[in-house]
Amino acid sequence: MQAFETAQLVDEQAHTKARYLEFLRVPDLSMGLYVLKAGAEDTQLPHDEDEIYVVSAGRAKVRVGGEDRAVQPGSIIYVAKRVPHKFHDISEDLHFWCFLRLLKAPSRQSSSCRAQPIMSGAARHLAAW
Repeated sequence: MQAFETAQLVDEQAHTKARYLEFLRVPDLSMGLYVLKAGAEDTQLPHDEDEIYVVSAGRAKVRVGGEDRAVQPGSIIYVAKRVPHKFHDISEDLHFWCFLRLLKAPSRQSSSCRAQPIMSGAARHLAAW
């Protein structure tokens, strides 16, 4: 079993300079915490993996394909692989959990959400995968 505490992960991400903290990677799944500061630009490109975002803090809008909607704590967004999506109009620091279903060995560039992963102490051993 691997278990994680959200407060510890939020604290660890806050001490990094990267927007994304990947804390779990196994052959079929990647999980991480993504933080965008108020006013920031989301530079994500479409991914090769299906993805679920769960917003835990902040307020913004998200555009998925041609659809636009407001997000806030408790919002859950599903994005199919290769569908363009971006968070925008970020009025409060936005914290969200990313769950990616890995269908193949991912390249580090396949998701800008994972472009600069910072592994937590609990997940560093998974990086060799």
